[in-house]
Amino acid sequence: MSEKPSRNLALELVRVTEAAALAAGRFMGRGDKEGSDQAAVDAMRLVLNTVEMNGIIIIGEGEKDEAPMLYNGEVLGTGAEPDVDIAVDPIDGTRLLALGKANSLATVAIADRGSMLDPGPMVYMEKIAVGPEAKGVIDIEATPLVNLRSVARAKGKELADLTVVVLDRPRHEKLIADIRRAGARIRLITDGDVAGALMTAWPDSGVDVLMGIGGSPEGVISACALKAMGGEIQGRLWARNDTEIQKARELGFDHTRILTINDLVRSDNVFFAATGITDGELLDGVKYYGNGARTHSLVMRSKSGTVREIVARHRWDKLMQFSQVKYD
Repeated sequence: MSEKPSRNLALELVRVTEAAALAAGRFMGRGDKEGSDQAAVDAMRLVLNTVEMNGIIIIGEGEKDEAPMLYNGEVLGTGAEPDVDIAVDPIDGTRLLALGKANSLATVAIADRGSMLDPGPMVYMEKIAVGPEAKGVIDIEATPLVNLRSVARAKGKELADLTVVVLDRPRHEKLIADIRRAGARIRLITDGDVAGALMTAWPDSGVDVLMGIGGSPEGVISACALKAMGGEIQGRLWARNDTEIQKARELGFDHTRILTINDLVRSDNVFFAATGITDGELLDGVKYYGNGARTHSLVMRSKSGTVREIVARHRWDKLMQFSQVKYD
């Protein structure tokens, strides 16, 4: 990446996630998934275009979300160096936000041009993710029992002390049964598996492992964050039907291949930012006041391994003098 070593682009990206969170947070509990997503997308796109970079969206609001903007292949930024890949999830947990539930986030990541995996037509991925203490001991081809024993050993815990995050979906019926037989605890989530993956690497979150099938775009975004946090993720593209398998084969995608964190994002210079929209174990949600709001964000750079927490207070009387996004 042709940029000065001292330039931490994640510190610029946090403005992007703050903007998305501030715009989308107004929709908490209102049951309007489309309205909240549009607000987040509009805000994120506006601010991304002010960042000094020549970016191409590799992971965007693509086929699964049928989005008109922040689509795969869209060019964003000022056009100046560095040349980067962009991964966005304006709202990780749109349904969580619509229902006023915990752990919805605005997230964005960038990395060297050509380093992010484009999953193409495969919009789902089988995943297993852990934090730094269990890095190097997981195997997506192993049984849940074998993986949980390995994680427990690496973390110095009893297997019964482990907490596994799993998306609450019918497809996970067998996985959930296997985890229960193993004796581990389970936390079922309705959405938001980027937050779930990050929690495996976040001290005091109480989460040890993420398992199951979620979005493939979210898998790439999670890999970007876990690179900075020192964790690990493995994945395997998952087809919903034979038609999707055939389409993937025609385009040269191997849905049987095991994907390591370096397959998902090859660069060692990855920047990631996330801002809480609703309260959760990872981040506080947006708090609105009469004349402004408060946001809570994580900012990461994999090259340095630095993970920052940023609490920001935003004043409408100042911000609205130049912002193109209407927050108040």
